[in-house]
Amino acid sequence: MPSLDRSFFDRPPIEVAPQLLGARLTHITDEGPVTLRITEVEAYLGDGTDPGSHAFRGKTARNAVMFGPPGHVYTYFTYGMHTCANLVCLPEGQASGLLLRGAEVVDGIELARERRGSSVKDRDLARGPARLTIAAGIRLDEGGSDVFAPPFVFEAPAEPVTAFATGPRTGLSGPGGDGMLYPWRFWIPGDPTVSPYKRHPRAHSATAAPGA
Repeated sequence: MPSLDRSFFDRPPIEVAPQLLGARLTHITDEGPVTLRITEVEAYLGDGTDPGSHAFRGKTARNAVMFGPPGHVYTYFTYGMHTCANLVCLPEGQASGLLLRGAEVVDGIELARERRGSSVKDRDLARGPARLTIAAGIRLDEGGSDVFAPPFVFEAPAEPVTAFATGPRTGLSGPGGDGMLYPWRFWIPGDPTVSPYKRHPRAHSATAAPGA
């Protein structure tokens, strides 16, 4: 496995994605740190061939972080209420991102519970991209942050994940939701913190991913 420095992300996201599983991402706030063990990600390209990507039509003020440099956090607001976080790959000038879809809270669990609610099960604290950012305290205005500098800490998996599953990306409509063409969701099979697959009603040929 490549060393976890800038060069780790300086590669195609589909290559980085399975090696990101099991890695630990810590986000530090004034309230304290929360550490996530990443269990599920989705890859998005920015070369004009991936209609599901925010960079499909080129560079804008909103998606500029996707164009590098690698190893930075790309955040965006969705459904008028949620922040999602991605990790940027490829050399500067080439857009891509890995959406953080699911994770296990392995440190700072009490703080994560405060943010998500005391009745939320541990497996659900960061099970889904919006829940993940809430549990970790990642804000929209932290887009562009370096994942190798405060308030983030990025660490290699305690044990490399050798078995992973792939399938269609979740909730995309149109060409970007075609599971046959874009099976770029990667997850740890059987992990309870992996989010459930949700097929968009207008998705093309996406099929449900078993065991997710």
